[in-house]
Amino acid sequence: MPADYVRGLLITDDAAGETHVLTVDGVLGSTTYRPLRDAIIESALGCPLAVIVDVSGLDVPTPSAWAVFTSAQWQIGQWPDVPVILVCDHERGIKEIAHSAVARYMEVYPSVGDAAAAAERRPAPIVRRRARAELPRAAASPHLSRELMTDWLTAWSRPELIAVAKLVVTVFVENVLAHTQSPPSVRLECKGELVTISVEDGNSAAAIRKETSQRRLDDVSGLAIVAALCRAWGSLPTPSGKTVWASFGPENPLASE
Repeated sequence: MPADYVRGLLITDDAAGETHVLTVDGVLGSTTYRPLRDAIIESALGCPLAVIVDVSGLDVPTPSAWAVFTSAQWQIGQWPDVPVILVCDHERGIKEIAHSAVARYMEVYPSVGDAAAAAERRPAPIVRRRARAELPRAAASPHLSRELMTDWLTAWSRPELIAVAKLVVTVFVENVLAHTQSPPSVRLECKGELVTISVEDGNSAAAIRKETSQRRLDDVSGLAIVAALCRAWGSLPTPSGKTVWASFGPENPLASE
């Protein structure tokens, strides 16, 4: 049961069945809003059935701060598409949540057990296949990441998406090497027909797509290419940095080399 004390918040990380549980104690305000949001996002990246956040010990002096939970849910809505469920064991907190309108967008239960049972009653999720590798901060890492895409997608019988996967992972890994001081962590996920590549690094600055000048069409950024090729892409903040991801499917093939 690892716990982190972050700027006045004690965040305890636990598990209940196939769900991920965060127990939060302390004061939610301007200095703790972002650490809590990022902790929820990081928990969701493990792709549990749900992220359950127990807020029974959370003090929220400013009602608008409850929006941290809808903010986190919005950011993970496209990927990894994991619901956030709140738990509060006292009437005062439940009323505060209801008055903040957060309850319109997510479920609230009186206990972790009730929340976990509700998550498990949801329709069975599509089976996800996942693979992950930690790469060195080295010039060879883009090549290594491409080899991983080939190996993993071949093993999962998705060879038609190897070419686009290699291009996307190359952009992400090269960006980590060029713009951060950390090694890249590469993950590939297959959920039904959808494939998602994500690369984590230790720099908290969000990945931003560079606009292409009409006069310099030859100067197209890597993220612009990713955006053009994929269904969706995004940059998620985490306590240790960020995760940049892109999803694509059968409509996004590239010619093989």
